[in-house]
Amino acid sequence: MLKAVLFDLDNTLIHFSERRFAESYFARIASAFADIMPADKLLERLFISTQLLMNNNGEMSNADHFMNSFSSGLDIPRDKLWKRFIDFYEAEFDRFRDIVSVPDGVRDMLLNLKRKRVKLVIASNPMWPSIVQMKRLAWGGIDDIKFDLVTDIENMSYCKPRLEYYLEVCRKIALKPDECLMVGNDPVNDMIVASIGMKTYLVTDEGVASDTAIELSKKIRSNKTYNIPKPDFEGPLTAVPAAVDSLLRM
Repeated sequence: MLKAVLFDLDNTLIHFSERRFAESYFARIASAFADIMPADKLLERLFISTQLLMNNNGEMSNADHFMNSFSSGLDIPRDKLWKRFIDFYEAEFDRFRDIVSVPDGVRDMLLNLKRKRVKLVIASNPMWPSIVQMKRLAWGGIDDIKFDLVTDIENMSYCKPRLEYYLEVCRKIALKPDECLMVGNDPVNDMIVASIGMKTYLVTDEGVASDTAIELSKKIRSNKTYNIPKPDFEGPLTAVPAAVDSLLRM
């Protein structure tokens, strides 16, 4: 029986242009680190350290893995660099709010699922700190909903599309993959979990998937060959409760 529903966040529960966000984010964070390194060097370190998260083997958090790479060769202590990131997110991240739109009915849909007594997980690719994840949930008007887990760079040790990421989520919520449904818009990062027996729902709301293949995502995924089963469900986000009902009846 279905016991949990996992939701991607980016362009599933909140919509935005990843390219527009990246351009704005890089400009602002370069300014925040200008006293430490030139913008081009900062962006190079960000890019490489984020790519290398795919190599994390579970022996440390994604945050530690990222900072080990980012701080390599610098004289500044790692904890001070991490604090610089957190201070930036606390002070500046809400400036990106106007890039985001919220699909109709997201909050009601999640509250509907809460009434069905299934666990709810924000299974967003864990490359952001907790403070960023909570701000983004707030942008969607769903930060007050009690989720059983919100994945972030600090509490996870793998990234999508690695299957170990999903197995780590299952361990944290004490369920097996076949007791869960993954809902997301990405046919690789989200739907790959079908390979370990999790049910899948591919969100097909118009315009959601068309702007998500920014260069970083493409490069992270370019060195793998995927054989992903067809989604169990496919449709708009608002139809997820109906899919959940069908699984609860099984």
